[in-house]
Amino acid sequence: MFDRLQAVEDRYEKLNELLSDPDVVSDSKKLAKYSKEQSDIQETVEVYREYKSAKEQLVDAKEMLEDKLDAEMKEMVKEEVNGLEKQIVNYEERLRILLIPKDPNDSKNVIMEIRGAAGGDEAALFANSLFRMYSKYAETQGWKIDIMNANPTELGGYKEIVFLINGQGAYSKFKYESGAHRVQRVPETESQGRVHTSTSTVVVMPEAEEVELDLQDKDIRVDIYHASGAGGQHVNKTASAVRMTHIPTGIVVAMQDERSQLKNREKAMKVLRARVYDKLQQDAQSEIDAERKSAVGTGDRSERIRTYNYPQNRVTDHRIGLTIQKLDQIIEGKLDDLIDALILEEQAKKLDALNDTAL
Repeated sequence: MFDRLQAVEDRYEKLNELLSDPDVVSDSKKLAKYSKEQSDIQETVEVYREYKSAKEQLVDAKEMLEDKLDAEMKEMVKEEVNGLEKQIVNYEERLRILLIPKDPNDSKNVIMEIRGAAGGDEAALFANSLFRMYSKYAETQGWKIDIMNANPTELGGYKEIVFLINGQGAYSKFKYESGAHRVQRVPETESQGRVHTSTSTVVVMPEAEEVELDLQDKDIRVDIYHASGAGGQHVNKTASAVRMTHIPTGIVVAMQDERSQLKNREKAMKVLRARVYDKLQQDAQSEIDAERKSAVGTGDRSERIRTYNYPQNRVTDHRIGLTIQKLDQIIEGKLDDLIDALILEEQAKKLDALNDTAL
């Protein structure tokens, strides 16, 4: 572990030199790349340096104990030794966590897609409940929501809603939400008071920057058509709706929420880039068995990951076997207990994988 930590510190010093190099400073892409790399390892380097300093202080303190000291001074030094030993254990635990391979997407914005699946109108209403839950959680984190495309139902649900969550680290928290979410509750339209089971699906994708994924014009077919459905007076009057097809993957994105064709183009391209980037990542990840074993869940987008039981005020995350009896709070956006548990589970699995590799 300490060889790896020393290598990280050496790389940090090298990055300091590179970021002072005039050739790098004048190249915006290199500057951004090296700055991000340095930022990603800064905490690890700082903790490692604090650890080394504590180790040196411990050696000095133990040497002092070998000197002739009066009883009071000896007791003070013993207390210092005990305190330093505890600090060092804490530093070592933190460093093990910091050495876990980081998801390069963790700092990115998120594009989420929620769709009503099995259950008709109730599934669409539950999709709206999930959107509201995620929106409230995003607000508590200081992140902004931008609805990119929505297909509402007459009862106030969503057949589909696509939105951007803009905020540092959004993907690191929301990435565990992809999958099928099941709800058990009495629908507002149910006159007999019977509990119905419905599902909505959630897809979470990191927003891909143009520098990360350069989609070629020749690979994209763009169709312009008249908007339809809810949308006001502009619907069917102007050809503002945009459909983009990425020919190599067959991925299709349609956007019609904006009055402006240009704005619909911009939003469609943002979603298309995220979907293609996500597909490439999913394809690559499926080839890496070790990475899949360290992930929470199978990675299958159709996997049922969570059940929301309203009559019993219960939420169960099936991937980690966690049940929480406060659905009323979770559905209001208080997701920390769930998300923190998922993060800890994935860290534990990755630590196990690292330990197996070390053996």
